[in-house]
Amino acid sequence: MKIGIATDHHGIEIKEELINYLKEKDDEAIDYGTKGTEMVDYPEFAFKVGEAVAHNEIDYGILLCGTGIGMSIACNKVKGVRCAKVSSEEEARLSREHNNANVIALSSKMPIHEITEIISIFLNTEFLGERHLRRINKISAYEVEHDN
Repeated sequence: MKIGIATDHHGIEIKEELINYLKEKDDEAIDYGTKGTEMVDYPEFAFKVGEAVAHNEIDYGILLCGTGIGMSIACNKVKGVRCAKVSSEEEARLSREHNNANVIALSSKMPIHEITEIISIFLNTEFLGERHLRRINKISAYEVEHDN
């Protein structure tokens, strides 16, 4: 699986740990930045991951910032992206089962063992389809109808 990962200046250390974690699981981890602890603007990195998902360059995206909220908001501006800001294992599972989320946004303040467990659940949970697909299709149709 190809997974893109990006962070702002708050999650550099955790990002490196996650890249190693993904490689240990035989996934390909693609680093979309940032590369240092100097303050940066998170939307730039959220858009990179979102565009890569939307263009099928990667299978899933992982975003980290102080809360995960800003990254999620920015990434969801990319057409075709369903980025879930997740704080628990249950939210990770439901974001995939019900929403077919293709990007996950997390707080870099969470302990690494919680982050890796949430990511594992996110990456290994299948979309349930059926009634949930009808809802996803409504979101996609809205994006097309309101494309400016």
